[in-house]
Formats: sequence, C-alpha cells, structure tokens
Amino acid sequence: MRKKTQWAAVKAAGSLRRLTFYVLRFTLLLLATLASAQDFDLVLANGRILDPESKLDAIRHVGIRDGVIRTVSETPLRGRTVVDASGLVVAPGFIDLHQHGQQPEDYHLKAQDGVTAAFELEVGTADVDAWYAARAGKTLIHHGVSVGHIPCRMAAMGDRPAFLPGANSMTATNPASEAQLADLRRLVERGLERGAVAVGFGIQYTPGATQWEILEMFRAAAKFRAACSVHIRAKGDTGPHNVFSSIEELIAATAVTGAPAHICHVQSTANRLTPRALELIAAARVRGLDVSVECYPYTAGMTDIRSAIFDPGWQQRAGIDFADLQWPATGERLNAASFAKFRQTGGMVIVHSNPESVVRDAVAHPLTMIASDGIRGHPRHAGASARILGRYVRETQALTLMQAVEKLSLMPARRLEERVPAMKNKGRVRVGADADLVVFDATKVRDRATYEQPDLPSEGIRDVLVGGVFVVRDGALQPGVLPGKAVRAPVSAVK
Repeated sequence: MRKKTQWAAVKAAGSLRRLTFYVLRFTLLLLATLASAQDFDLVLANGRILDPESKLDAIRHVGIRDGVIRTVSETPLRGRTVVDASGLVVAPGFIDLHQHGQQPEDYHLKAQDGVTAAFELEVGTADVDAWYAARAGKTLIHHGVSVGHIPCRMAAMGDRPAFLPGANSMTATNPASEAQLADLRRLVERGLERGAVAVGFGIQYTPGATQWEILEMFRAAAKFRAACSVHIRAKGDTGPHNVFSSIEELIAATAVTGAPAHICHVQSTANRLTPRALELIAAARVRGLDVSVECYPYTAGMTDIRSAIFDPGWQQRAGIDFADLQWPATGERLNAASFAKFRQTGGMVIVHSNPESVVRDAVAHPLTMIASDGIRGHPRHAGASARILGRYVRETQALTLMQAVEKLSLMPARRLEERVPAMKNKGRVRVGADADLVVFDATKVRDRATYEQPDLPSEGIRDVLVGGVFVVRDGALQPGVLPGKAVRAPVSAVK
C-alpha cells in the first residue's frame, strides 16, 4: 500500500512537471506572439513583392524594424504602423549610379522617381572627404561619389575647378608630364583611401589624356578593387579614335590591370552604333572580363557646349547638325550663329542624337543597367525610372516588370558591392536587406518631365522608404525627414 501511495505521488509530481512545462511553453509562445505584434516598426501588407535576387513575385507582407527588413511573410503581420499595399508593387529602392545633381532639390526629384540611392560616379570629385562632409545628415536619400579623373586632372594641371573642363583648358588638351601623372595617380589613390566608391572618367572631355595615363588610373583603381565608371573617348566609326577603339581601350585596360570597367550611357556615346558596341562588351564578358554598361531611356543627351565634345568635326562624329541642338533656357533649336554665340558664353545644351529604336534596343539588352545621367534641365533627371516602368514595361513591353526592377536596383548594387560591402544589402527585398523600398502602381506609373518642363516629378509612385523611413508617402514628399546616409567604401584610418 505504501509503495502504491509513493508511486501515485511520483506520477502526480510528473504530471505536475509536465503541466508546468506546457504552461510555461504556452506562456513563452504567447509572449513571443505578443512581442511579435510589437516587433515591427512598420509593416507593408498585401503588396506584390518583386525581389530581383530571388525572383520572388508574389503577394507578401514585409516587416521592418530599425531600418532593416526582418521578415517577408506569407501570413499577415502586426506592427506599430501597418500600411496596406494591396494592388501595388513593392520593390527594392532604385539605385542610380550616374546622377550629377547632388543637392537637396535634386534628391527631392530622385525620391519621387523611386530612387533611394544616387551616385556621382562619372565626373566624381577630387576631395572625397569634403564631398561627403557637405551632405552629412542633410539628405533625403543615400548618396555616394567616385574620385574623378577629371577634377583630379584639373588639380594636377593647375586649372580652376569646374564641373567639366573647357575645350581649350589645359585639363582638356595637355598631355600629362611624368610629374603631373604621378600627382594625378596620387590624388586618385588618395580619394580611394578616403572611401570613394569608384574611379570616374570623362575621357571625351580630356582628349589630351593619353591611353597610358588612363591605364595608370586603372592600375590605381585595381589596387583598391574599385570599378572605373567611364564616358568613353570618342564617337563615330571612323578615324583613329572612334566608338570601337574607345571601348577596346577600356577592355584592354581591364585585361591588363584587373580593374572592372563600367561604360556610361552607351546609347548616348555610341548612338546608332550601340548594337555593335554592346556586342563588343558582351564578347569581352564571355572571355571573363568584368565590363558592365548602363543606358538611359531618352533619345537626347545634354552636355556643356564649351566642352571638347563640340570641337571641330563634331557633326561628322555624332551624325548630327546644329538643328539637333536645343538650348534649354529658350527651347530654341540652334543654327551656326547661335551655336557660335553659346559656345562662347557656355552652358548646357540638349543634344537630339538618337532614334527611338536605338534607345528601346539598348534598354532591352540583357547587359544594360539603367542610370539617369541626371542633371537639371533634362527630363532624365526627374523621370528616368518611371519612364522605364511606364513606357518600356507597360506600353511597349520591351521589358518585363521583373527585368526592369533588376536593371534599376540589383544590377547597380552588384556593380559596387565588391568594393562597398553595404551594397550587398541594397537592391533586394529579403530578410536582412536595408528597408530602402519603393511602392508603385504598375498600371499608372509614368514620367511627366519633358524637355520643355524637365522638373515635373513622376507619378504613380505612392511610397518611397529610405532606411525604413517614408520620404514619399501617398505620392507626397515628407517634410522634416533626412534619413539618407553616405554610401562609402572602407576608409583609411590616416587622413
């Protein structure tokens, strides 16, 4: 009897322990569930998620905490703020590798076009620390810069700093002496030590720079695993310098040094030769060379009328004439007399140089990423992303929506991520990625900017988040928020 009583007590104790275990487990699960309800700062619910990395295209719920995507869920989530994205696309924020305008008003237009990170990589800067310091804590979107061959060459040549060198400046025309070449390489390496994300080149603006000089700058870039973002040397298909020799110069520099080459606005420099230019780039990649390329979705470009691009022979090289040039301030098309006048006074000129077929084929090519070459006075500054989504996805169906999003986000992120580790968490909608996101209506998104009204913001982009913070909400810019951060390569400890 005593043994039965003891056995019953043991069984009762065991049952109590099991009951305690289950109660504790239930309590912990309940607490976890309750905690998860408050775990997210923001939930984007019911949106069509497009992740170009995984190719996910499905209705999901995105949970964001501390500026990072914490979950992409098939089931509903709860958080402090829940925003319904039913009927809308949720995609990675767009990344623009070629954005010259880097002032607050520029960032406003970029954000309204879905851009969450804008980089000045072609022209760049000679003083990387000063460039970043000028924007610290003051920007709507993320930003980054290259160390630029052009501004460094201006410094080495003793020219006055300017956005682009004049056609008759020493920067444009003079070959570098050995001492100047050494100084130029020192300046470029210094910029890379200070966290420049790439090395920028505008070789057509500096025809005095020899191929050896460009090769030396590629060597500097290779030392820091930096890509070289390049406006190629020449236009046309004749003469000692042409589109093909210019691309071959970069392919050779990549082969010799190992520094990746990134070719800017291929449709703008190659024009009707763009298909053959892309064929050259594709062939280099098949051989294992790291050469990438970008384009923008407009038939006209824009540049400084005083630059070396308009040196004698420009009509033959570009296949255009005076009437293809448009002065933004007045809208007038130029003639010989007005060209000569504006060439003296200086300023930006719109260059109508491509048929629509060239642009469409460039946009649709599998190698091209989209970069705006944004600068005030041209509609590409305000509307490049929305134009891709509206015109080339919805209207002409040159791209699928997933292809367009990849060209606008993941491809640019991958171009920089070897040197800039932070880019591995951009251009994606996945757990651990930065909550840089764009929410848009695929049936309505379109660009509104024109050559006559270049600052009209895009429409159909409802929300834009930078680091989990709304910078555009319900189509309106949000006042008093500046979540943009510097995107920078690792910085040397020694200044």
